[in-house]
Amino acid sequence: MRHFLLALPFALLPLAAAHAQSHEHGHEEHGSLDKHEHGVASLNVVLDGNTLEIQLESPAMNLLGFEHAASSAADQAKVAAARRQLEQPQALFALPIEAKCALKEHELQGALFAADADDEQGGEPGHSDISAHYQFDCATPAALQTLELGSFFGSFPGTEKLDVQLIGPSGQQGTTLSPGNSRLTF
Repeated sequence: MRHFLLALPFALLPLAAAHAQSHEHGHEEHGSLDKHEHGVASLNVVLDGNTLEIQLESPAMNLLGFEHAASSAADQAKVAAARRQLEQPQALFALPIEAKCALKEHELQGALFAADADDEQGGEPGHSDISAHYQFDCATPAALQTLELGSFFGSFPGTEKLDVQLIGPSGQQGTTLSPGNSRLTF
């Protein structure tokens, strides 16, 4: 299932391209093909049988308000708080109670979560990304009609929009969510 989720961005690339518009800034000058747009994150959602997988990719700026190594006590506190929030996906992604989804596993990645971010950061100077992967087991997946992300936007106000790619019982779709439009419909 994880390989399927990781392949999702490539499968839905035409949908993502159709929704591409904005003030993004690529980093070809740094030799990278990755997009890194402040205010924008991507969310991949796959419902396959009883398994719901959610993958979030975001610039650290959206979640923390900065991208540099957390050297001050205030920055370290922000990193710790963001980590705690990301480790509680049920609070960020309001899944319908009727679906009876239980978190099976989660994984957070990002240089700023490392003990020594200066050594771990690598990549592009001044830019850091955070990735989160969640896997839920849902006893009643048919009850997953919507996924409400208002709490996510409220917790991370630096995120202005989420570019979403979804594969579910109704097929695949791409959409963009924002604080004023925070409900994903399966």
